[in-house]
Amino acid sequence: MIKKVFAWVDERFPLDEMIKHELTEYPVPRNLNYMWSFGFLAMFILIVQLVSGIFLAMHYKADVGMAFDSIQHIMREVNYGWLIRYLHSTGASAFFALIFIHIGRTLYYGSYRRPRELLWWTGLLLLLLLMATAFMGYLLPWGQMSFWGAQVITALFGVTPFIGESVVIWLRGDFVVGDATLTRFFALHYLFPFIICVAVAIHLVALHWVKSSNPSGITLHAKDNIPFHPYFTVKDLFGLGVFLIIFFGFVFFAPEFWIMPENNVPADPMVTPPHIVPEWYFLPFYAILRSIPDPLGGVVAMAMSILIFLAMPWLDRSNVPGGAKFRPGYRIMVYVWFVDLMVLGYVGAQAPEGIFVLLGRIATFVYFGLFLLLPFISKREERRSRVQGLPREAERLIREEQEELLRSEHYLRRENDEKELKNIRKRLEDES
Repeated sequence: MIKKVFAWVDERFPLDEMIKHELTEYPVPRNLNYMWSFGFLAMFILIVQLVSGIFLAMHYKADVGMAFDSIQHIMREVNYGWLIRYLHSTGASAFFALIFIHIGRTLYYGSYRRPRELLWWTGLLLLLLLMATAFMGYLLPWGQMSFWGAQVITALFGVTPFIGESVVIWLRGDFVVGDATLTRFFALHYLFPFIICVAVAIHLVALHWVKSSNPSGITLHAKDNIPFHPYFTVKDLFGLGVFLIIFFGFVFFAPEFWIMPENNVPADPMVTPPHIVPEWYFLPFYAILRSIPDPLGGVVAMAMSILIFLAMPWLDRSNVPGGAKFRPGYRIMVYVWFVDLMVLGYVGAQAPEGIFVLLGRIATFVYFGLFLLLPFISKREERRSRVQGLPREAERLIREEQEELLRSEHYLRRENDEKELKNIRKRLEDES
């Protein structure tokens, strides 16, 4: 019966062919490691966020007088409401953790370089959409940190020359964060995940067009590719199992770990928290914002800390494959950048006083300094590789791929010659 249904559908829509082409028989380099599983995990958690968010929206009230109480109603009165809420709140942090690791893998292996520039840019677009969605969702519980965090972040747009005040009022829908702000943030927080789904589809189309990169950084020949199913579906499912153990460990045993205690107190515009901090995934960028004394300069620096990644395909001028794997100078820069990002996150969680002010400025200088040094370091590595040659492993892989390519070209040329010879013989026979 099921086979007949699929056959009926296939006559009218290429479902089976599409599944084979885009999933089961999609060619994947055989040397991919588990770092390539984080994209799949991010897609899984996106589905979790969509489903849990839809159920939460059924009971949430976007009203300043009822928002906080509606969260308590979900937690206490709705069947399994506590589970849905904790899946959603923990899922938000898990989503960012997976995305950051996914981006870190791309940077480490140099997967942003030609011909994957558009793939890299669509991924950065997804990051910006995710940040906007998380920021708007952070206000919805209407707790103390939610309210004051939104108050501070929306006020940042006030530094925009000439139109700053108008932009702030437009964002808030009022002169202060209030009912209008909550209503529009809820509407946009519900809408943006579906925009993210469209962006994910574009990201996947770009991926399947240029094919997956691999740890070697060398485009492997067809003989070195294997079908996505069952080899990598099993690998991804194993990774999913490990991830779910950690994820449900937080959901069931430490659900409040990612929720600030201040957010369990209803928002009070008359009481300012002693130290306003955003969620952990915004802390490095918040530290960059605070490290610049000038407000406009801080906002520009915070925006550039993300947008500068768009220029990575041009900042990295080396043609040595494999990213940090075969480039010791670039590998050191990547490790320093990872450590610097953690330092910025730590500084962002502290009060802006004493040693933390100086530490934040040094970390910000290092953050942007690494990007400015990259063109010179990468060019020097390029010249060095021309003199000393590539590492033996990289040379072996390139030589094997070139030999395979030559064999393929020779085979195709021989086939074409035989076809041409047959055509000549046929014409001679017809003439005779």
